[in-house]
Amino acid sequence: MTPPRRGAVNIKVDYLARVEGEGALQIKLKGDRVQDVKFKIFEPPRLYEAFLRGRHFMEVPDITARICGICPIAYQMSAAHALERALGITIDPAVRMLRRLFYCGEWIESHGLHVYMLHAPDFLGCQDVIEMARDHGPAVVNALRLKKIGNDLVSLMGGREIHPVSATVGGFYKVPSRKELSGIVEDLKWALDASIATAKLVAGFDFPDFEQDYEFVALSHPDEYPFNEGRLVSNKGLDIDVSEFEDHFREHHVKHSNALQAQLRARDSYLVGPLARFNLNYDKLPEIAKQTAAECGLTVPCLNQFKSIIVRSIEMVFACHEALRIIAEYEPPSAPRVEAVPRAGVGQAVTEAPRGILYHRYSVDPQGLILTARIVPPTAQNQKRMEDDLWRFVPQLLDKSPEEITWRCEQAIRNYDPCISCATHFLKLELERDT
Repeated sequence: MTPPRRGAVNIKVDYLARVEGEGALQIKLKGDRVQDVKFKIFEPPRLYEAFLRGRHFMEVPDITARICGICPIAYQMSAAHALERALGITIDPAVRMLRRLFYCGEWIESHGLHVYMLHAPDFLGCQDVIEMARDHGPAVVNALRLKKIGNDLVSLMGGREIHPVSATVGGFYKVPSRKELSGIVEDLKWALDASIATAKLVAGFDFPDFEQDYEFVALSHPDEYPFNEGRLVSNKGLDIDVSEFEDHFREHHVKHSNALQAQLRARDSYLVGPLARFNLNYDKLPEIAKQTAAECGLTVPCLNQFKSIIVRSIEMVFACHEALRIIAEYEPPSAPRVEAVPRAGVGQAVTEAPRGILYHRYSVDPQGLILTARIVPPTAQNQKRMEDDLWRFVPQLLDKSPEEITWRCEQAIRNYDPCISCATHFLKLELERDT
């Protein structure tokens, strides 16, 4: 074993691979001590909150969908729910179920992409999925089919698979017929079996011993595993209505990132996403998902973020099962949507994007124009927690070569499936000038 180095070492990753968007990583070591950790997000800010101002509220779901090509539904749903709160709209229960079905498609395609294309190569010692396909060809073929089934469900619900156009304030512009939904049932049954097999496959990976005292934050609903609704809770006492989000969470700008970092006002960093949902909502999972978790050796609480790849697979099992349940029980609503009448108001909402909670707040004037908008994406919320993980993880790696330390640190970041493009929606500029 190589002894720990006593000189200064600088671990620098100029461009993180297998993440969505552009980011970098810098770690400074001196002897056996970590001196600095920076997860740098340098992708240019996209200023969505600013250019939503003055737009009519009916435009917002379609505009915010453009924030991300992988999780556009999360942005549409958070926007729609927040605006419905502002306008006093109650949606049809059948529309509510269709929104859950819509979310199932996004979770299947997003989790499938992450598990196989972005994260599994780390555990298999491959540079990318192309190299992985040489030795694990059938798994990659199954991954592509899983993602396509998720995309097909999104397309069926939303009109197209990338930036879907059917969701709106009050419901949908168009809803599917029972016959249209029945056409995807056999694919979803295959996807359910494939998701179970995926969970068992990734459960056999070699995971670092890295349990942490995370504060998990997620939605919690009394009757169901959360997508669109519920209270915001944590394992350390948080239990609030989503309208209280800004009373308990704050964002601030750090010099090395174009994305704001979020923290709990009462404490510090926190973790959102699959591991948080699983730990806080395990009892709401269907029996087939619980059984799969047990067969994978996954128990609650799971405190190792490297095992989030298993949890994402369990959530694919849930999403396939939930989609099949909703389709089997589906009765079309009497109307696709409730008419949205302009009025002055403020509304907040949180929904569960594949990567974690996504907060939207809008204030609307009497004509229905947006006065203010605020969007807090999951990757921005996890950004500080990612750096905290590296502060604690790197000391376990000091006997490794710089190349292996670099690879392991990139893997630790990819545990979070960061969506950097989502996170850079806003930039607060702080100018310092010597006098």
